[in-house]
Amino acid sequence: MSKERLTDKEARMARIIHGLHEAYPHAHCELNYSNPLELLIATILSAQCTDKQVNIVTEPLFKKYRSARDYAEAALADLEGDIRRIGLYRNKAKNIKAACKALVEKHGGQVPRTMQELTELGGVGRKTANVVLGNAFGINVGIVVDTHVVRLSRRLGLSAQATPEKIEADLQRLVPQKDWMLFSHLLIWHGRRRCAARSPDCENCEIKADCPAGEKVLNPKLTPEQQKKARMQI
Repeated sequence: MSKERLTDKEARMARIIHGLHEAYPHAHCELNYSNPLELLIATILSAQCTDKQVNIVTEPLFKKYRSARDYAEAALADLEGDIRRIGLYRNKAKNIKAACKALVEKHGGQVPRTMQELTELGGVGRKTANVVLGNAFGINVGIVVDTHVVRLSRRLGLSAQATPEKIEADLQRLVPQKDWMLFSHLLIWHGRRRCAARSPDCENCEIKADCPAGEKVLNPKLTPEQQKKARMQI
């Protein structure tokens, strides 16, 4: 990529961040937590599950399990029962126990503050580690790439990559590091509130001027039916 083209993309990225921040000035992680351990547990539970559903489950869960040792020493069947309404609950219960056992044995029961240490825990990948580091500790070492960020990065023409790792690398080249966590929140909020997977609200989109997909949908030469079809394809 040429320097000029990169500069153009960086300028467009600055406008996108500004537009989204204007639209969602209070964008934040929507998982409920009061400490790093609770955020770690909630994020593990959030895989392929809505934050709303996770928050319902974690309200009583966090009252019952107060420490990493509580999770590590809990009977697996009991922990499975406590999170049963969450999808993939059996696998997630195993991951939580494994992660908390490692916290107790290697980190004194405390959540570590490095990517390497976090991703060595059971069931913790780069996305989960980025969520914990960015939100619990204010450490920007990466960009959270969930399904919303994947979808919007492609629609906005910010990345054509297929894997979260490669999409994250593209975004890191365009987004100032100080904004990495914020940018994730902004895209996630926009994906939930405006840019749905199907039938995105392009007409009212706050960043439609910088969205190639939006330009396609809102092409004045298209009939309403053609616009609807285009909207379903992006």
